[in-house]
Amino acid sequence: MIPPGQDSEFVYHMEDILSLYREPYDPDRPLVCFDEHPTQLIKHVKQPRPAEPGTVAREDYHYERNGTKNLFLASEPLAGWRAVRVKDRRTTEDWVHFIQHLVDQHYPDADCIRVVLDNLNTHNPAAFYEYFEPAEARRLLDKLEFHFTPVHGSWLNMAEIEFNTLQQQCLDRRIPDAATLRQEVAAWKKERNSGETDIDWRFTTDDARIKLKRLYPSIDA
Repeated sequence: MIPPGQDSEFVYHMEDILSLYREPYDPDRPLVCFDEHPTQLIKHVKQPRPAEPGTVAREDYHYERNGTKNLFLASEPLAGWRAVRVKDRRTTEDWVHFIQHLVDQHYPDADCIRVVLDNLNTHNPAAFYEYFEPAEARRLLDKLEFHFTPVHGSWLNMAEIEFNTLQQQCLDRRIPDAATLRQEVAAWKKERNSGETDIDWRFTTDDARIKLKRLYPSIDA
């Protein structure tokens, strides 16, 4: 639900992002979607039975929780590329260092990196000055352009589609520890990147103005 009185704010951020998604691929100005999610590590109490001729694999319903990790994901949907890192935390400090890695390791020659991300309090561009020297903070921010999804509008972030795919193809089973998680996520990323699997986003501004008409404030002549 969108809080009363915030319809225009929602519409502004929604149309800003939808206009980005309409632009053609530009390697000098890549469009990158960022998101983060926690994942639970779960150990078997009893080792599962593998499948055998005439029987299916069996898994005991007892399990043991083994902590949580956080996944940071960046996806360039028009290029069919994504990066995933396993983190212990999801703090502002973790976020700014992930973005620094994105700038320097993946897009060192880009003129501007347009980043779509959720409007969380940890995603604060001013925080670059808290964790980097002023010159370094300015260098990074000069190469970045942030576009925030509206409150209750995280579905506009295409990184969520990547996370849903990651969940279905890789994480929908018991993963016991961080080392296994890193190995499995790396294998998933490598296979998906090798196919250059892009995202066919079809929801447009015109669609929004029809299907979400109720969100657009009425203008009295």
